[in-house]
Amino acid sequence: METTKDRILNATAELFRRYGYTGTGMKQIVAQAEAPFGSIYHFFPDGKEQLGRDVIRRSGEMYRDLFETIVAAAPDVLTGVQDFFTGAAEVLRQSDYADACPIATVALEVASTSEPLREATADVFESWIAAGAARFAAAGVPRSQARELAIQLIAVLEGAFILCRATRTTEAMDVACAHTLASLRSALPAISTTA
Repeated sequence: METTKDRILNATAELFRRYGYTGTGMKQIVAQAEAPFGSIYHFFPDGKEQLGRDVIRRSGEMYRDLFETIVAAAPDVLTGVQDFFTGAAEVLRQSDYADACPIATVALEVASTSEPLREATADVFESWIAAGAARFAAAGVPRSQARELAIQLIAVLEGAFILCRATRTTEAMDVACAHTLASLRSALPAISTTA
């Protein structure tokens, strides 16, 4: 059963995806979570910044695990990456382009104004880079190149989210996917011919 704290964290993550950190108020959070107002300060005594930091870290783990699950279920890393981009495009369409990545949304807003939130977003991005690099290296890409490809994947994915929301089409996600797959594909044959 979902606890009050879980409801607050989940509601906040959803609101951050749609409205960002500064566009999300504490009253919105408790209404969305169907929780008493005082419960936010019970679980997050340092207020919205602490709640935001916890949501960023929790959401970051969830998205990293989602990437890992999708890639692990695919027959190969190329298919896994393609499935990941396809899933992101589908979420955008199903949410009428309202839901995107809460990590990037918050990072864009507060990286210059809140060091705890900046650190949390940086830690999440680094964990995603490490997960992507590990998957690419396991597929045969050299470690240094695997990290670069993981950074590319995240950079184009996050940029595509912004463009898709603004244009209300998944064209940017499709282009981001194609270029990421091309980069990954070109890294893979060089390894297989030397093995």
